Amino acid sequence: MPWVLLRGLTRETRHWGDFASQLRAVQPGAPIIALDLPGNGALHAQRSPASVPAMAAHCRAALQALGVAPPYRVLAMSLGAMVAVAWAQAQPRELAAAVLINTSLRPFGAFHQRLRPSQYATLLRLALSDPDAAEWECSILALTSRRRFGTAERDALLGAWTAWRRECPVSRANALRQLLAAARFRAPPPRPPVPLLVLASTRDALVDPQCSRRLAQAWALPIAEHPTAGHDLPLDDGAWVARQVERWVCTSKAP
Repeated sequence: MPWVLLRGLTRETRHWGDFASQLRAVQPGAPIIALDLPGNGALHAQRSPASVPAMAAHCRAALQALGVAPPYRVLAMSLGAMVAVAWAQAQPRELAAAVLINTSLRPFGAFHQRLRPSQYATLLRLALSDPDAAEWECSILALTSRRRFGTAERDALLGAWTAWRRECPVSRANALRQLLAAARFRAPPPRPPVPLLVLASTRDALVDPQCSRRLAQAWALPIAEHPTAGHDLPLDDGAWVARQVERWVCTSKAP
């Protein structure tokens, strides 16, 4: 049964980095398919949907076009996790399980928790000043990671991210549509009938982990928190994420 990987706001499949291989190490034999949302990555020229359910519909169509039949297991972070929830709500029989990483669903977080006020100035500057690709990616790394990189490793990572942004630029209009979709999406009152695991980062500087805690409490979901990682948990400690997934699959009813 395949794992489908979904990233967050304005990010693309290449931003998973080494995570696919880390997941494959604990789930040998399971196909791993990373999808771009419209407006990002290979689909950067497409118009981003202004609703999360429309993004979920795109993912379903993309898998069908690839000839990959359900059921699927989805691992998704941030905006991608909202897409997974919308998918589980609309077509629960298509999803065997979903892992939700550092998401910020309404009504499980106040506005100031879903996006920390300490980051408003940085995000506003990025939105209004139109920085070059290198400055943009340097700011994103500072916002989303708590990992201590060596100088060479950090330079290589930022070099790759900058090249991807120049190759597949996300338009300002598409970024705003994705942000609007995330802001408007509201989780269903009843829990979708799909096995769900919540993963969160205690030191997330972008989204308050209280959003994940409240989601897990409201829907009676298992949750695991990483004590030092930032918002991009698969980047900061992908091996930990893979271990949590493997443990959950082995000890729960998740297929």
